[in-house]
Amino acid sequence: MAIEKCIDEFDTDDVIFEEGSIGRELFVVLDGKVDIAKVHGESKTIIVSLGKGEFFGEMAVIDGSSRSASAIASAPHTRVMRINHARFVYLVSQQPAFALMIMDGLSKRLRASNAVTFRPANP
Repeated sequence: MAIEKCIDEFDTDDVIFEEGSIGRELFVVLDGKVDIAKVHGESKTIIVSLGKGEFFGEMAVIDGSSRSASAIASAPHTRVMRINHARFVYLVSQQPAFALMIMDGLSKRLRASNAVTFRPANP
């Protein structure tokens, strides 16, 4: 598949994917910014803002479950590259550095989530 077919451009507030949707793609930010957010009606809680070189959507591409949050472009001319499940598996099997990058990102995100979720109880 030509690389151009894997690149999408979004404007500010365009939804890349919604929480609860099924997706088998990982995305890499090429330009612009993407907010990963929980959206409840008109309320939006931003979990993290991602920029050039950062990735998102990895959980769904790994385990096939529904999206745990929404991805929303937060800058004009935000460009992302889609990596489908088959290409993801190929990259992981052929490029150990890619697999390590994904694992490192997942580990950092889990640590950050744990730091927020599991705060020490007050004595």
